[in-house]
Amino acid sequence: MKTITATAARNSFGKLIDMAQSEPVRVQRHGRDVAVVLSPEEFRRLSQAASGKVSPAVERLHAVSAKRWSKVYEALPK
Repeated sequence: MKTITATAARNSFGKLIDMAQSEPVRVQRHGRDVAVVLSPEEFRRLSQAASGKVSPAVERLHAVSAKRWSKVYEALPK
């Protein structure tokens, strides 16, 4: 698993997304893990392997994340 700092992730978001397509990427702030970025395929595989479906907790976290970062997601295709 590759590791990137939170600052580098913020400054190079496109690179972070590209990196996550090949393997999960650990994001660290002050030497502590704060996030792991996965490709949608890897997320789906892990979710299905765990229980056959996405847990309600993961769905809630995803909804919160999608709302919080919606402006970033909308800006990416531009």
